[in-house]
Amino acid sequence: MILDPKIVILVAEDHDFQRRTMVRMLHGLGIADVLEAANGREALEIIRSAPKPPEIVLSDLDMPEMDGMAFIHHLGEAKSGMEVIIISALDSVLLGSVAKMADAYGVQLLGVIEKPITHARLVQLLTAHRTARKAPQAVRPAPPPIFGWQEIRAGIANREFEPFFQPKIEMASGRVVGVEALARWRHPTRGIVAPYAFILELERHKDIDTLTFLMLEKAAHACRNWLAAGFDLTVSVNLSLTSLADTSLADRIIACVKGAGLEPKRMILEITETAAMTELAPALENLTRLRMHGFGLSIDDYGTGFASMQQLTRVPFTELKIDQGFITGCARNRAAHVIVEASLALARGLGLKAVAEGIETEEDWDTLKAAGCDIAQGYFLGRPLEEEAFLEFCRQRRSDT
Repeated sequence: MILDPKIVILVAEDHDFQRRTMVRMLHGLGIADVLEAANGREALEIIRSAPKPPEIVLSDLDMPEMDGMAFIHHLGEAKSGMEVIIISALDSVLLGSVAKMADAYGVQLLGVIEKPITHARLVQLLTAHRTARKAPQAVRPAPPPIFGWQEIRAGIANREFEPFFQPKIEMASGRVVGVEALARWRHPTRGIVAPYAFILELERHKDIDTLTFLMLEKAAHACRNWLAAGFDLTVSVNLSLTSLADTSLADRIIACVKGAGLEPKRMILEITETAAMTELAPALENLTRLRMHGFGLSIDDYGTGFASMQQLTRVPFTELKIDQGFITGCARNRAAHVIVEASLALARGLGLKAVAEGIETEEDWDTLKAAGCDIAQGYFLGRPLEEEAFLEFCRQRRSDT
């Protein structure tokens, strides 16, 4: 049995034959209570009046009076909690856009079926509903605490901020070749606090360097310890574009990293591309000096920011990091797949290492590996870990390969 036979399912489809075919399929799977609507407006009326509202809605997109997109919009506004399966003969690129729209409206999407609907695909998506229902429900996190600049500054002075390390895996060999250091605040009363609660406040007060240098120092120490344990790794640390206007920045970074006992060639500085490089001359002076001393330079969030091609011609980057918005789900999204392949070709042509961040499934891993991506990062491979936990991760990974 795929589903509880007492479940209620609604089919919204204007084509009578196709609607009845779906209803017969559902009855054949043991679902007795199947509601029918010829368009989105009818479907909303049925949902409002039904003694037991449906848990799953199968909806066409191209329907008269109210199409599937407007219907999904209303479901999202009503916060109905119903799961939706989109059924359509539209182009896969359009279907991908509708899927993103549904997610933006807060509608739980089980998946998309391209017409003609098949029994196997319907069973696959209904099984996903069952799996989701059996899985423990995630606890909705509390709203992020609001911290003032002075409290954040005090936390940095007390060295309460620490890097957590997310693995970077070489796709050809499966080896751990590096990490990205991600800032976390080990707050004395709030526990582990994520970056969204403090980064913007520090940047607003032009004080991000205080955090950057603490991360550089701690990440360098950690990397030195892993090298001593026999692991050949690099560590990546994020560098804010707002810091690059100060021409003394490069010399201070060099002194900090060398002072922590790490060779600059072991560190990659990631420069986000989501902000414009307004102070071009000092930024180029800093980045070129860092590269001269052996630091790697990575253009982060590639494809989402300002003048991507121009940045690549100006700055001596060594790594191109493709934004996770293109990576996650690229195996099934043709447009994203094309953008990823073009980015990989660009990286190869410029002699840069290509990093895919945001890999969340084996399917995405296989797709990126087949496309010739160099390095992978994402929850499918490993979540951010504390220093000792990351060392254990490396040991386990080495024993498994």
